[in-house]
Amino acid sequence: MKKLRCALVGATGLAGQQFVAALALHPWFELTGLAASARSAGKCYMEALRKPNGLSGWLLPEPLPSRIASMPVVEGEALDLGLFDLVFSAVEADVALALEPIYAQQLPVISTASAFRYGEDVPLLIPPINAEHSKLIEEQRQQRGFKGFVAPKPSCTALGLAMSLAPLVEAYGVKAVLMTSMQAISGAGRSPGVVALDIVQNIVPYIPKEEGKVAIETKKILGKRGEPHAMKVSCTCTRVPILEGHTASVFVSLERPATVEEVSQTMHAWKGAELSQKLPSAPVRWIEIMEDPFRPQVRLDRDMHAGMATIVGRVREDAVLENGFKYVFVSHNTKIGAAKGALLIAEMLYAQGLIGSSTNT
Repeated sequence: MKKLRCALVGATGLAGQQFVAALALHPWFELTGLAASARSAGKCYMEALRKPNGLSGWLLPEPLPSRIASMPVVEGEALDLGLFDLVFSAVEADVALALEPIYAQQLPVISTASAFRYGEDVPLLIPPINAEHSKLIEEQRQQRGFKGFVAPKPSCTALGLAMSLAPLVEAYGVKAVLMTSMQAISGAGRSPGVVALDIVQNIVPYIPKEEGKVAIETKKILGKRGEPHAMKVSCTCTRVPILEGHTASVFVSLERPATVEEVSQTMHAWKGAELSQKLPSAPVRWIEIMEDPFRPQVRLDRDMHAGMATIVGRVREDAVLENGFKYVFVSHNTKIGAAKGALLIAEMLYAQGLIGSSTNT
């Protein structure tokens, strides 16, 4: 089939580079346009990445595709929307707030930014969990006068938490969640505060705005369309000296009693929405259960199923919470938690007929 033409805005940042790698061999989408800040505009992508001292600014282990390396970069405001079917946005929230509504006037926008996550007419999508929330897109179009739309992905931490909770919500109901995260430094991009002298041999006990994001987004993802879930969510989010992969310790109070074996089997057997299982980026299984009490370990398990699975272990009863259980999960923050997770959303919306050539006619 003919691939959809995709523009990538914020192409030179870490999140943008993750999109370049994820789209390199995609069967449905082809990266045909790059945009970044004014200082990168007018250069080819390789030169836009290069540091003043000549060092390559390509930060990923995957090779930079030669076709992409030679592509020209334009300024975000100058992107010719008539050349594309879809926009991937990998910019900071303040830039997204200005640019994404402009793009959405004509095209679908799949974003990693938090700028529009909390709008009542904006779906916060995880395809196996809440594919039906995409119906909010029509409401967004009507209310905002968009021909396209904005569909942001959730924060990487909320994504892993919601993925692990979804089977329990469906099978037993969830009343309350307590979570402590140990988040990789790559989740902060190249921001100050996680440079070597700050993070080596250290745990930073606070990530600005992260705890509020996790609580709000988890309830929005797991709730009904337009109505957040009633569960209580409390969390502490920390930064640890790990390059990639978020780990979290979770305590859950279920609405109905269950056994450890039932909870483990429910999570392991969960398939999610049928449509999500057929998408190109979907893993063999969304949740893997580890029986070894010393697992999951982030270095060993984060890349399972190409970084698209949530790895759960140490499922135990908890004596403090009513119908209480506790477990540990690992989720890959720069794979499913970043560009590949956004790509999964785009695949689902394409399969639902919400992305395609008709949005650009």
